[in-house]
Amino acid sequence: QVQVVESGGGSVQPGGSLRLSCAAKGSRFSIYAMGWYRQPPGKQRELVAVITDGGSTNYAPAVKGRFTISRDNGENTIHLLMNSLKPEDTAVYYCIADLKWGSDALGWTPDFGSWGQGTQVTVSS
Repeated sequence: QVQVVESGGGSVQPGGSLRLSCAAKGSRFSIYAMGWYRQPPGKQRELVAVITDGGSTNYAPAVKGRFTISRDNGENTIHLLMNSLKPEDTAVYYCIADLKWGSDALGWTPDFGSWGQGTQVTVSS
């Protein structure tokens, strides 16, 4: 069973930066796609970014150009560098391992993946 462990997050002023990390442990094989979702207060969960084991990436329009998802070579470990943060980026951020192609946002579905516990990101002055 895959265990997903996140780190990072916290509070930052608008315009600041934060870096999230996520490790998927317990898989003997390379996980094809991993990514980050977020759930703002009172809103639905939304997909933020996805990266495949080949390095292909997808971003939600709201974060494209500000966020960068990366993956350690040969590892099931990903990072999300968040720059130029805005108050509307405030949310609980969840890492997910083993996204599949589907009908969710950006053409993925989390229905068969393993989730992390979530980490709070707060952007406020």
